[in-house]
Amino acid sequence: MSVRSKFTFFHPLRVRWAECDAQGIVFNANYFLYFDVGMTEYLRTLGYQGDKTLEFFTVHSEADYRASAKFDDELEIGIRCARLGRTSMTLAAAIFRAGELLTEGSLTYVHAELNTQDKSPLPASFVGRILAFEETPPERKTS
Repeated sequence: MSVRSKFTFFHPLRVRWAECDAQGIVFNANYFLYFDVGMTEYLRTLGYQGDKTLEFFTVHSEADYRASAKFDDELEIGIRCARLGRTSMTLAAAIFRAGELLTEGSLTYVHAELNTQDKSPLPASFVGRILAFEETPPERKTS
């Protein structure tokens, strides 16, 4: 199974000039911006459209770079839920150009209460939406 086939969700993005460094390629930190855009659009697809019903904090992120994106490249950001815990989730992320894998990584988020920002269990309705949406089921860890 190719990396691309593991993703149900893709979001298109065109590289803008301001995202490139002096060598004319996307500055490495911007790939995390792309991952974040993908995460936001993934949640929007699940029905969470900035309505402030969910609060997440990033606790870990990582990326492996395979090839460079350049100004005006048309990219696809793949996002999928790779793991669901009791209070956290890990999203797998990958960036493709014309099917070529450029960057892959992961983002781990902890769910928090809106008012207190204290760590709290993932809502059952949220977990249900992810499980119904994903073609590649996430690993489950409930303890």
